[in-house]
Amino acid sequence: MSFHPSLVTPQAKAKKMMLWFSMISMTMMFAGLTSAYVVSKARPDWLENFNLPSAFYTSTFIILASSLTFWLAFKAVKVNNTKTATAYSLATLVLAVLFAFFQWIGFRAIVDQGFYFTGAESTVTTSFIYVLVMAHFAHLVGGIVVLLFVLSGLAKQKYFDKPLGFVLAHTFWHFLGFLWLYLFVFLYFLR
Repeated sequence: MSFHPSLVTPQAKAKKMMLWFSMISMTMMFAGLTSAYVVSKARPDWLENFNLPSAFYTSTFIILASSLTFWLAFKAVKVNNTKTATAYSLATLVLAVLFAFFQWIGFRAIVDQGFYFTGAESTVTTSFIYVLVMAHFAHLVGGIVVLLFVLSGLAKQKYFDKPLGFVLAHTFWHFLGFLWLYLFVFLYFLR
């Protein structure tokens, strides 16, 4: 059951379906990349003792916290509390930027270990890690843009009459968090 009548209109259902198709296609892309990673582990030049940078652990905690803050913002939208929704959405944006910062620190740590994306210093292992994490990062940039639109919409009080945009942003943001959690666990256990 929906909390607002505008969420069950044919247009709203179509937009939700488009988002789900987009998320499914992103999932398929990452499934293909992680499958290629698994197959490539059989290569003789695969690094067996590569450890993920500690910054990736920190960024995992941060993105989980951002899911919590955006969920709290969603609860505030449901009860028409603009101030709380804005505060939690802003907190989510700050956490998203922190996540991006710690991802950058993680990449710097990989480079500091002497591993690059391409060239003589690259390995198939670290190249896969770069591709997986950077593909997620590209989607995260899209999520940050979405959060900026959400904050703009909250400032205009638009989500209390028509909450669809917020609902879609909320769904996409949790998808990004789940996707990173999947990638982190995958990379942690399949080194």
